[in-house]
Amino acid sequence: MNLQTMLLQLGGGMVVTVEIFILTLLFSLPLGLFVSFGRMSKNGILRTVSKVYISIMRGTPLMLQLLVVYFGPYYLFGMKISAGYRMTAVIIGFVLNYAAYFAEIYRAGIESIPVGQYEAAKVLGYSQGQTFFRIIFPQVVKRVLPPVTNEVITLVKDTSLAFALAVAEMFTMAKQVASAQTTVMPLMVAGLFYYIFNLLVAFVMESIEKKLSYYR
Repeated sequence: MNLQTMLLQLGGGMVVTVEIFILTLLFSLPLGLFVSFGRMSKNGILRTVSKVYISIMRGTPLMLQLLVVYFGPYYLFGMKISAGYRMTAVIIGFVLNYAAYFAEIYRAGIESIPVGQYEAAKVLGYSQGQTFFRIIFPQVVKRVLPPVTNEVITLVKDTSLAFALAVAEMFTMAKQVASAQTTVMPLMVAGLFYYIFNLLVAFVMESIEKKLSYYR
């Protein structure tokens, strides 16, 4: 098998991997921010619910969470599960999992901002929303970029867990081709794909971090 043919066979898996990656970030980053608000809320019930949610998502394996999201509707409500739901379940599972991690990163960033900045904004007549989005949030983004980058890089590799729901992402396709052709070359190509993908992610995140740097 030549390299071109192999890449054509793996192409579909590459597209699925990128799709999982993009959709997970698209939904988990804002969801994580809302969960962090709940985690810091003065409302005891909301704070407890957020804390329990984060604890469960961070304390159990992502693969188990994917299985629960996929099979849960059937065992809990007797709903029929279609094959088309697999990809949706993967996205839901990934989003819920990563939102919990991002929530704790956001919380740490927000709580690292000196209280004096909130007080100064209040004296200047800013509302709570204006204070957060105009003063606090830009500083939080800069502070949380390094840990967020680590999570994003981990996400690239975690996309391979979609095989648990029989979603043919990059690694699954590589294993199928390797098994059919009795060669490890597809697995090596998959490894190179993940490596290049992570290099690209790291480059983009580093560029954003440099643009937000106060000292250049």
